[in-house]
Amino acid sequence: MNPLRRTASLAGWLFIITFVASIPAFFICYKPLLDHPNYIVGAGADSRIALGALLEMILIVANVGTAVVLFPILKRQNESLALGYVTARVMESVFIAIGIVSLLAVVTLRKDVGGPGGAGSLVPVGRSLVAVRDRTFVLGPGWVVGVGNGLLLGYLMYRSGLVPRGMAMLGLIGGPLIIASGTAVLFGVIEPGSGPQVIATVPEFVWELSLGVYLIVKGFKPSPITSGYA
Repeated sequence: MNPLRRTASLAGWLFIITFVASIPAFFICYKPLLDHPNYIVGAGADSRIALGALLEMILIVANVGTAVVLFPILKRQNESLALGYVTARVMESVFIAIGIVSLLAVVTLRKDVGGPGGAGSLVPVGRSLVAVRDRTFVLGPGWVVGVGNGLLLGYLMYRSGLVPRGMAMLGLIGGPLIIASGTAVLFGVIEPGSGPQVIATVPEFVWELSLGVYLIVKGFKPSPITSGYA
């Protein structure tokens, strides 16, 4: 496998890992904590929360990895925007990390002074920590993703021709939709996870998933910026 094909395949697998890690963490592992306001004084499901945290740590590695792996190629198209993409992925990961710490703090408090019949005064603390996690999700995956994976990566892929331009257009469309829906959630215009926000995430979801699959199966399309790459 030549270096260019290997780079494309690695980037593609990292994109797929972001889906494999993030979806179970959000919809399965964190559900007992996010859906039960009094979790901190309940029986708990700490192992599931810990698994969710582990999956999201893998997500952080994959997030940053996609940008780092693609940077040497994308900088040939526009180094400033390529560096901006790396920065956006790092910032997204910072928000995710803050959310992980917030949820693990709930688990720690439940074990130390909570549990069945524990201190009821901890309930507001637990809810506050969950609220922090919810806000980080709005600002990270719900907003910064639109700038990084949407606008910046979509534009760089569209201009370079490394992938079909019709596919890259999904990023250019999905990015602004993510930003708009995240802003609407931030100002209370729509509810987090509501129908409008879910619909707004569809183009971005398809863009990232199709990009990962395409890079694994096809690699990069011939492009002037890959000439002499090693």
